[in-house]
Amino acid sequence: MKQGSVDCSGLPRGVVSPSPAGASHLLLQRRSVRWCVGVLALTGLMLMPQMAMAAEVDGRALSAWWALPFAGMLLSIAIMPLAIPHIWHHHFGKIAAGWALLLLVPFALTQGLGLTGGMLVHVLLAEYIPFIVLLTALFTVAGGIYVRGNLHGSPGLNTAIMGIGAVLASFMGTTGASMLLIRPLIRANDNRKHVAHVIVFFIFIVSNAGGSLTPLGDPPLFLGFLKGVDFFWTVKTIFPETLFLVGSLLAIFYVIDSHWYRKEGVQRADPTPDDKSFGIEGGVNFILLLLVAGLVLMSGAWKPGIAFDIFGTPVELQQIVRDVLLIAVTFVSLAVTRRSVRDDNQFSWAPMQEVAKLFIGIFVTMVPVLAMLKAGEAGPFAAVVRSVTGPGGEPLPWAYFWFTGALSSFLDNAPTYLVFFNLAGGDPQVLMTTGAATLAAISAGAVFMGANTYIGNAPNFMVKAIAEDRGIRMPSFFGYMAWSGCILIPLFVIMTFIWFR
Repeated sequence: MKQGSVDCSGLPRGVVSPSPAGASHLLLQRRSVRWCVGVLALTGLMLMPQMAMAAEVDGRALSAWWALPFAGMLLSIAIMPLAIPHIWHHHFGKIAAGWALLLLVPFALTQGLGLTGGMLVHVLLAEYIPFIVLLTALFTVAGGIYVRGNLHGSPGLNTAIMGIGAVLASFMGTTGASMLLIRPLIRANDNRKHVAHVIVFFIFIVSNAGGSLTPLGDPPLFLGFLKGVDFFWTVKTIFPETLFLVGSLLAIFYVIDSHWYRKEGVQRADPTPDDKSFGIEGGVNFILLLLVAGLVLMSGAWKPGIAFDIFGTPVELQQIVRDVLLIAVTFVSLAVTRRSVRDDNQFSWAPMQEVAKLFIGIFVTMVPVLAMLKAGEAGPFAAVVRSVTGPGGEPLPWAYFWFTGALSSFLDNAPTYLVFFNLAGGDPQVLMTTGAATLAAISAGAVFMGANTYIGNAPNFMVKAIAEDRGIRMPSFFGYMAWSGCILIPLFVIMTFIWFR
């Protein structure tokens, strides 16, 4: 990934035209994007004539070996940036597409072209495109809001920013809150030597734990809302757990940050001095953020009953309207925000490109894994199903919390939530009453433990990419997991004994 300050064109600030080397790098990026999209499009065209009208993959007919491409995708993200960084940073899109093909080709040969094509269409239309459209809208809109003034990254200020972000996350989503506050936080700490821990705790608190109170906060809770869970059920039920986790993380962070702040002593000269009074530029984007939240809610509340069947994947009218309007919001934000605001914000498309390339590989390769989990007792992962049930058939909240959380750490936490929601019976009225402890465990596991890895929740990777784009050396995949293992896991153990026994 290219380091340093970049504007929204992808060129370094103050540079009118790229050098030959820069032009080659940009051309390579564009070719990589076109290559990945072209491979998947070509695969779709090859499969299209024989697509079945059902895109559902039956996990009962699969063996655990079909999880290998997903494991390879995860290991690539974890190991390659350390082992072969130059190759990874220039070709990670091709690597992600390669793992996707390593699943799609043998799947087509053994399961049939129709099922494989239907599966690919379902991933693109029902999951990946809505995911990328929403992230791009939030990324663009939040990137058009510039917090003016020379903030100084003291432990007190950093803790306050994260506390504010935790509150905002449940109302504008973990992605929206993360994209709004990560740039001011980085700029406030750009004269400090030890900064990586600030970003790690930001991911813990703002990008994950703070989004646990409403369906607007995190996609798993939004899926529960679509299934019939009351909008305010989560805040009424797991507010104590959220308060404990966020409060504990803020306190731990303040202690750690104070240590490094005192150890550094005299700070370096601020590389981005700003003597202007504190204020916010690009405030019109706050209205657009509210519009994004409204569109997400609209897609869950408005049920016109109109759907279009595209090779076995039903695409509902409200989904189309939502995504088209989100794209419109993205372009409106680009049009109404002054270029100088994005320049001051050091806005770059590089983090969004990285997320878009890597997550297509993740979304495609995890389909068999989710299907095998969904198969329950009849699938190869039947042991997982048996592990969340007591000897008398009663659900075990602690097991639901840990299994939902463990899988949400590596799989997309939204479909993982649905798998365990259905395993627990799938009736929202029952789960909100007699099964409240189980639903609380599923909700908390999906949202809280998405912080365990960089890929557990979409904003995790986006925050990491933005920080690295600013020259911050972030922990590796396993290095980050060492942080989460030492900080988060003990807190989750305490929560288990208090709330999920």
